Amino acid sequence: MPMRLAFLSSDRPEAVAAQNSLAKRYGGVSPEDAEVIVALGGDGFMLEVLHLPLARRVPIYGMNRGSVGFLMNDFSETGLTDRIAAAEHAEIHPLTMTAVDSSGQSFTAMAVNEVSLLRQTRQTAKLRIVIDGTVRLEELSCDGALVATPAGSTAYNLSAHGPIVPLEARVLALTPISAFRPRRWRGALLPHAAQVCFQVLDPDKRPVSAVADNFEVRDVVKVSVAEDTAASMTMLFDAGRGLQERVLAEQFSV
Repeated sequence: MPMRLAFLSSDRPEAVAAQNSLAKRYGGVSPEDAEVIVALGGDGFMLEVLHLPLARRVPIYGMNRGSVGFLMNDFSETGLTDRIAAAEHAEIHPLTMTAVDSSGQSFTAMAVNEVSLLRQTRQTAKLRIVIDGTVRLEELSCDGALVATPAGSTAYNLSAHGPIVPLEARVLALTPISAFRPRRWRGALLPHAAQVCFQVLDPDKRPVSAVADNFEVRDVVKVSVAEDTAASMTMLFDAGRGLQERVLAEQFSV
C-alpha cells in the first residue's frame, strides 16, 4: 500500500512548485489522512508546521526549499518514500510560555525553538530571573534573555553565544542577550524540568516583549517558561543525518 503523504509548502515560488510536482508524483492526501507530512520551505516554515495541532500525532519530514535549512533534509523528488521509511526519528518536547502583560491579561503559547524576552525601546531591559521559586539573579540589565530547547539551541541561542545542547542532555539553555550588568554572566544550563520565571523591572520605562517562536506579546511584566513533557512532536531526518548528528556537527563548524 502506498505511503500516505501530505505536502505543505511555504509561499516561496520554489516551495510551491515542489509541492505541486511531488503531489502529482506521489499522490498527496490531506494532512488529516496522512501518515507523514512533508514540509517544503525553510526552518521558519518547519516551525509553522510543528505548531499545527496535527504535528502532535503525524511525523514531519522537511525538505529545504527556503534559505536556512538546519531542520530540513536536502531536496530531491526521487526516492522520497524510501528516504522516509529509512529516516531517523527525533522527538521534540516544546516549551510552554505564559506571559502576563501590563494590563493583567495572560497569554499562553508554545515554542519549539525558544522563548525570548526583548527590549522594545532604546532603554535597556531589566529582568529578575527566578528558577523554581528561587531568585537566582536579582537584576539583569540586557537587551533580553532567552530559554532554548536542545533542538533550538543552534538557532537564536547560538547567535546570542549560548551553548549548543545535545538532544539527549535533558537540559535547557538560559542565555542573556547582550548582557550589560552583570557583564560577564554568560547564562546557565538548567534541568529540563526547571520552572523559569522572568520578572520585568520598571516595565513602564523599560518595556519588554516576549516571543515564543513566532508568537509575540508586547509590554509584558512577567513571563513563565517550562518544558511541556506531555507534548511531543516527531521530526524525520535522512539516515545518517539525524538531528542529534546535526547538533554535534554544528559544534565543529568553522
